Amino acid sequence: MRKIILLAIVAIFSMTSCSTYNNMVAQDEAVKTAWSNVETQYQRRADLIPNLVSTVKGYAAHEESTLQAVIEARSKATSISLSADELSADKLSQYQQAQSSVTSALGRLIAISENYPDLKANQNFLELQAQLEGTENRITVARKEFNEATQAYNTLVRKFPANIVAKMFDFEQKPYFEADASAAAAPKVEF
Repeated sequence: MRKIILLAIVAIFSMTSCSTYNNMVAQDEAVKTAWSNVETQYQRRADLIPNLVSTVKGYAAHEESTLQAVIEARSKATSISLSADELSADKLSQYQQAQSSVTSALGRLIAISENYPDLKANQNFLELQAQLEGTENRITVARKEFNEATQAYNTLVRKFPANIVAKMFDFEQKPYFEADASAAAAPKVEF
């Protein structure tokens, strides 16, 4: 009789462990998918930048330093590749800093357009600006969805008894996408 009870306990534990493991795998994949969506939106933005720079160049050729800053920020941001399997707080922070540089450089580029009425009226520029604004909104949504997927995964990994299975199979908590430190300061606008 004891053998049957012991076998039943082992069987129940095994089934629970398998279910928990499968749930962790599903949550891990959700985090990876959400991260891919973040990267896709950042790539969309990076793809729009050369067209925006070319359009502005025709109207504001003497703003070369601003244009160069945008190109360099884009180059740096696209050179940093971070797969979902490599997510760590440090690597994610480096990635965020590179993307923040692009955001800052684009902000300066859009700001100089205020000095050029013909540029502000140019249909290509207006369409590119609208696409960039839409992309920034998509980036915000993708980062939010990534953090939600990360929260669900991290919660599962920390809950008992799932945390035992997580430790057995090396499921570790994932970092969140956090605001850049410069986001705490109000932007300085100059005309």
